[in-house]
Amino acid sequence: MTTHPEYILTLSCIDQRGIVLRVAGFLAGHGCNIIDSAQFGDPESHLFFMRVHFALEDPAVLDADLRGAFATLCAEAGMRGQLHDAHAKPRVLIMVSKIGHCLNDLLFRYKSGLLPVEIPAIVSNHMDFYQLAASYNIPFHHLPLATGASEAAKLAQEARIVDLLDMHRIDLVVLARYMQVLSPGLCHALQGRAINIHHSFLPSFKGARPYAQAHLRGVKLIGATAHFVTGDLDEGPIIEQDVERVDHAMTVEELTAIGRDVECVVLARAVKWFVEHRILQNGDRTVVFK
Repeated sequence: MTTHPEYILTLSCIDQRGIVLRVAGFLAGHGCNIIDSAQFGDPESHLFFMRVHFALEDPAVLDADLRGAFATLCAEAGMRGQLHDAHAKPRVLIMVSKIGHCLNDLLFRYKSGLLPVEIPAIVSNHMDFYQLAASYNIPFHHLPLATGASEAAKLAQEARIVDLLDMHRIDLVVLARYMQVLSPGLCHALQGRAINIHHSFLPSFKGARPYAQAHLRGVKLIGATAHFVTGDLDEGPIIEQDVERVDHAMTVEELTAIGRDVECVVLARAVKWFVEHRILQNGDRTVVFK
């Protein structure tokens, strides 16, 4: 049985008549068969977004030819587009501190084949999870950062992180409860390819001990938010959110346990959608083709 190469096409441009027809015609003209397609026109930003999963069925069309022709189409139509190999597994670096539920969940999904990624490295400013990393045969890099460390020490630690990103050709950085604020320079370098999980339904209950804050306020819903990392703390474009209903009888510990479960699910969804090229940025927001 012959297996055809499969691709995922993503694009954004000023919304205009005929974009879908033009893309479909391009694919048909290059021997491609559309497997699924999704599009969205935003009436506020006047931008159009599209994701197409397709197979290249004409053996006479080479990968380089297809990519070159698509680049030409984008230039002619004023589109920002990318072609991704649908079977390539993006390379993910996970960063964690002393709270490991999200790390543990991501590693289980990775090992089980539920998350189509490669994880060449785990970075932490603590040693707590080196044995967990070893159990998955993933190199663990302990890059300590003392409380109250100087700006120079922080930048030196981040320079080692950048070295790892380059060495392992990292496509995505996941902050799985990494409890350090990244410098503006690193945030800029990682723009659009770093995801953080925030332990509240933004923008409520920022900062330390959010579940204790929620308990004091008698909340009835708790949640979590996965968002892109930017230089504005916990204010990057939101990718996914979820909530769980709670009540007055629950303790802080019970709220925390429920909240951690929500965090795991929300972060896993965001990572999966990223590696499947389902997320397109729309200014300070995102378009997510689920």
